[in-house]
Amino acid sequence: PCCRSSLQVTEEVREHLKTPIFDNWQWEEAEMLVLLQVMFTDLDFLTALHIELDVLQNFLFEVYCHYNSIPFHNFRHCFCVTQMMYGLIWLTDLRSKLSKLDLFTMLASALCHDLDHPGYNNVYQINAKTDLALRYNDISPLENHHCAVAFGILSKPECNILKNLTREQYKQIRGAMIKCILATDMARHNEILNKFKTIQPVFDFTNKDHKEVLMKIMVKVSDISNEVRPMAVAEPWLDCLLQEFFNQSDTEKLKGLPVTPFMDRDKVSKPSCQTSFIRFVLLPLFTELIKLFPCLEQHILEPVRHALEYYSDMERASKEDKRT
Repeated sequence: PCCRSSLQVTEEVREHLKTPIFDNWQWEEAEMLVLLQVMFTDLDFLTALHIELDVLQNFLFEVYCHYNSIPFHNFRHCFCVTQMMYGLIWLTDLRSKLSKLDLFTMLASALCHDLDHPGYNNVYQINAKTDLALRYNDISPLENHHCAVAFGILSKPECNILKNLTREQYKQIRGAMIKCILATDMARHNEILNKFKTIQPVFDFTNKDHKEVLMKIMVKVSDISNEVRPMAVAEPWLDCLLQEFFNQSDTEKLKGLPVTPFMDRDKVSKPSCQTSFIRFVLLPLFTELIKLFPCLEQHILEPVRHALEYYSDMERASKEDKRT
């Protein structure tokens, strides 16, 4: 696919793109590239950061080329996370609260957060002693790799959307993008959420540390936000994720590595893994975010509660089936 498509993006699609209910499944990859271009353009990044359109198109295409054809952590997932971030920026009116550089950092971090993901998580990398685990000393091997790939793409002159920034601006964006992408390592979830909980009651948009934690939280929320979407959009994503999980646990069994319990096809059911994830990860995270942005309750908290009901019912039905 190529960004230089003649696809005309209607006003209706532009407005829909700003909402969490956007349906990714009806778009081809070439169209998603155009929609990503719309996001960068509509947030006025081209003017504010002096980005040339053809360089943005080259950058987006190169990002597309660096996502692998794997069940879940693929280019479509990258698009969904970026689109959710875009929607949250509009819904929470962050354009009036954060600088263009901060908003750009968040959108670019969402876009690059899983570059060249191999489909096997950090635990696997470390247990299998992969090149990535060795290179990054077992510290967030994947997330460090995603960052390195992102800045590798930006080091190509024809893809360098940051080339017209001052040295100070580049340094700010690079530092913040690294922090945001590293924050997507779920091993750090509680640490980051607890930090946000501490500052949330006294949150100050002019405080650099507060802002940094919020940016990490926004990237994290966007990354794990599938259950915010309508069930017809969200459920196929769960099937893709389980497929990737099962592939990993099958490989772990073959290689005699410790088997990751929540990925084991012999032990995990679709409803049980999802109800746990919603209860222990999504609800605590989203509940904290809506204290800062009450407007998000109907957009992110209510759909997640509905999803919990849906999978709880499925789990009950499955247990009853087994009994009978």
